[in-house]
Amino acid sequence: MIDSLLTDTNTSAIGMQPSSLEQALALAQTLEDMLEQEFAHLKVQNLDAFEASQASKNELLQQLAQLAGIHSPESADALGPEWDGFKEQMARCRDMHRRNEVLIGRKIDAIRGALQSLQVQDPASSVEIYDRLGKLSRGRRGGGRGYAEA
Repeated sequence: MIDSLLTDTNTSAIGMQPSSLEQALALAQTLEDMLEQEFAHLKVQNLDAFEASQASKNELLQQLAQLAGIHSPESADALGPEWDGFKEQMARCRDMHRRNEVLIGRKIDAIRGALQSLQVQDPASSVEIYDRLGKLSRGRRGGGRGYAEA
């Protein structure tokens, strides 16, 4: 008897209980706040705080999927009209996540560029490196001129 109730609850219209919707909306707001905080951490390069939030964010996403009964994109489309506000909020969260992803990508590209400029591999490279005295390092100017010739 209990097994059939559990099965009926899991397979009934996806998340039609108002309490599930209310819980999902509250968790979605928590996710939105978390993504905003994540962006703030990324802007100031507080990677420890950013990294620490990842496990709780993933757990929150799992709870949201479970509450809404979403296991695939098709099941998200099957949510009733009463879930429209939730879907809009999750779309905002998706956009915030993409914004954070773009910021991470830019920071990684900047770091890669800085690392490449520090590596002396190609003497004909247009990237110029300065020494501690503020003079161009030898071998990076392309012409091969030394300090005395500069």
